[in-house]
Amino acid sequence: MRVLFVGFGDIARRSAPLFLAAGWQVTGLRRSPVEVPDVTMVAGDCRNAELLAQLVAEHDVVVASLTPDSYTEEGYRAAYIEPAQALRDSIAGSASAPKLVLWVSSTSVYGQGDGGWVDESSHAEPDGYSGRALLEGERIVADLPVASAAIRFSGIYGPGRERMIRQVQAGQCAPEHPVQWSNRIHADDCAGVIFHLAQHFFAGREWHPLYIATDCEPVALHEVHRWLAEQLGVPIQAVEASGGRGNRRCSNQRLLDSGYQFIYPGFREGYRALLAARAVGG
Repeated sequence: MRVLFVGFGDIARRSAPLFLAAGWQVTGLRRSPVEVPDVTMVAGDCRNAELLAQLVAEHDVVVASLTPDSYTEEGYRAAYIEPAQALRDSIAGSASAPKLVLWVSSTSVYGQGDGGWVDESSHAEPDGYSGRALLEGERIVADLPVASAAIRFSGIYGPGRERMIRQVQAGQCAPEHPVQWSNRIHADDCAGVIFHLAQHFFAGREWHPLYIATDCEPVALHEVHRWLAEQLGVPIQAVEASGGRGNRRCSNQRLLDSGYQFIYPGFREGYRALLAARAVGG
């Protein structure tokens, strides 16, 4: 089996060893050349349909894991909409198509801000350009003439993704009221979900075109901040609430029903491992 990662950043780097250990051949496409052990790396633009056509014809699975070069409307269009269009054109013009496309997206496509629950059946109506670009990319991929799924990851944390830790170290804490809900997933579980869904598909199990990937514990943000402050031994002070935007609880029941077992089912397990790694690293 052969997997192509379109975009080879942190999540792809974490995913590749799982596929390699299972005997898959792994190829990575990224704009700047880089060497990765046991991975065939290709330097190129993921918006180049001609290049993509050559690559997708040689692979069973395509995983698109992309990040914008700039956090602007143009940056998000270039990172999600244009690559999705190129992937569509490449598959249409290829002599051989992949069997499966996995498209990494985000729960930011939901605009709900009332603290309620959302799942895969909830209406996605993003309130910003970033969510709109992500949703448009999803829709393009959903119309491909091959099996596909969009994976909506919630807030990703892990090594190199330590913004919340820095906030707490600076003494910041979300207020208890109004409650701001936090949905998180460790980067290692992001990789695990991608590999799991690829296996799940080829095992012929029940398949859905959309999966929310978040851990098992939506939690009030102030609770996460206070727990981290205790672990770090730092004082904190509540800051002004950020408002209702993005304030929701995400359900991972569909992912659990597929058989995925979380490495870090809650924020305490994940952040405890992250803090331990930081301590070892000095």
